[in-house]
Amino acid sequence: MWTRLIRQVVILMVGLSSLTALAATYQLPMEGSQIVGRTQYHVVKKGESLADIAKQYDVGFLSLMAANKGVDPFLPKPGYVLTIPTKIILPNVPREGIVINLAELRLYYFEPDKNIVHIFPVGIGRIGRDTPEMETSISQKRENPTWTPPESIRKEYSDKGITLPKIVPSGPDNPLGDYALRLAYGVGDYLIHGTNKNFGIGLRVSSGCIRMEPKDIKWLFEHSQVGQKVTIIDEPIKMTLEPDRSVFVEAHEPLTRSDGSKKILRIPQELRWWLDEFHMSDDKVKAVILAQNGVPVEIATPEFGRKL
Repeated sequence: MWTRLIRQVVILMVGLSSLTALAATYQLPMEGSQIVGRTQYHVVKKGESLADIAKQYDVGFLSLMAANKGVDPFLPKPGYVLTIPTKIILPNVPREGIVINLAELRLYYFEPDKNIVHIFPVGIGRIGRDTPEMETSISQKRENPTWTPPESIRKEYSDKGITLPKIVPSGPDNPLGDYALRLAYGVGDYLIHGTNKNFGIGLRVSSGCIRMEPKDIKWLFEHSQVGQKVTIIDEPIKMTLEPDRSVFVEAHEPLTRSDGSKKILRIPQELRWWLDEFHMSDDKVKAVILAQNGVPVEIATPEFGRKL
């Protein structure tokens, strides 16, 4: 009886949590802290897929899968309680402009003159069309963009029996969607843009550009400016030593690059120094790195920190 009652209470609480799901906008944490958001939970309803649920919470498909390993992405069991990865360690870069972490397939927008960060899932370049790391800026904003596919893309399509025009006009057949931000990197081949497809966000599917949900790119287009800083990094492991003396680690699966290699995941040096200084085992950190579930895991509690 008590087990059934407790389960009903948990389902009710989780259901309320999903009804009041946080938007992907967070107040920046206090000085010295790197964590924003909170973990949310979702009770799977009959007929829902992980793609449906990822859209509802505006999180990436692969991020949701990583946080719920073993769950069937197409037919999750109704009543199953999913973890929604909306508690996040901010990347270890200046909180300025647009920051994209390829390893976690997320875009961070630090709104100028406001103590706010907006976080969006993105699609990035597929293997062989890797999105490069860079520090650049927005060179151009284009509403209803046309698409001029490079010769290499036209050849790819041609090999599949599809003839691409030299210029694809704006409209429903344009894969750039309704908005595009051109980056100053190189000769300007890389864009942050929308999509005309109902999939691909939170996946490695593009030809190297950054792909966003239509509603997300519309918002970013309206709020960003030409000349604004854009930083693209590849940081599979993030960690933070919090002001309350707790320690968290967040690990993501490293990207497979064009040559088939992956970044070797190691304990961050700052964390290694901390573990050595307080004679702590690294077993828990290694377990987090091995799991690669993309959610912050507490390595040391505030209570532990106060004993030091």
